[in-house]
Amino acid sequence: MTTTPTTATTSTSRTSGTALPLAAGVLTGILGLYIALVALGNITDFGTNQQFVRHVLAMDTTFRDDDLMWRAITSTALEDTAYVAIIVWETVAALVLVWGTWLWARRDFARARRFSTYGLLMLVLLFGAGFIAIGGEWFAMWQSKTWNGLDAATRVFLLSGVALIVNQLPGGQRDAT
Repeated sequence: MTTTPTTATTSTSRTSGTALPLAAGVLTGILGLYIALVALGNITDFGTNQQFVRHVLAMDTTFRDDDLMWRAITSTALEDTAYVAIIVWETVAALVLVWGTWLWARRDFARARRFSTYGLLMLVLLFGAGFIAIGGEWFAMWQSKTWNGLDAATRVFLLSGVALIVNQLPGGQRDAT
């Protein structure tokens, strides 16, 4: 009779032992796919988001408050450099997240967690620090009705944060230290 509870416990342990890495891998994969598609879109349709970055940095659709306009960057060379840097960052983040997803699928939990963490932190930095803090506040993107990406940035920032938390949970990843 003592084997029945042990079997049930073992069965539950196996389920919980695989569910968390599966969730971490799926979330990492979704974000890897998303940012890969974003980077691909920015590369193949360079001009669309180029205009977005130019308008945000130039602050030309904000309230044009004299106390803030000194922050505006109107050099197209600097604006385009910033846009290319964003695309490179997105591309590297996508590659890191895809690699992390592959490692989750291979059950290499320690390396999967490490690479997923790197990629997810790259997204948190890009969307949180880059788009929400710098674009939204420093360049007053929140004031623009036309060139305001705060809602989209917030969604990606929050999803990346959730995925990062799931990736860091200790349960079910015996060899993920």
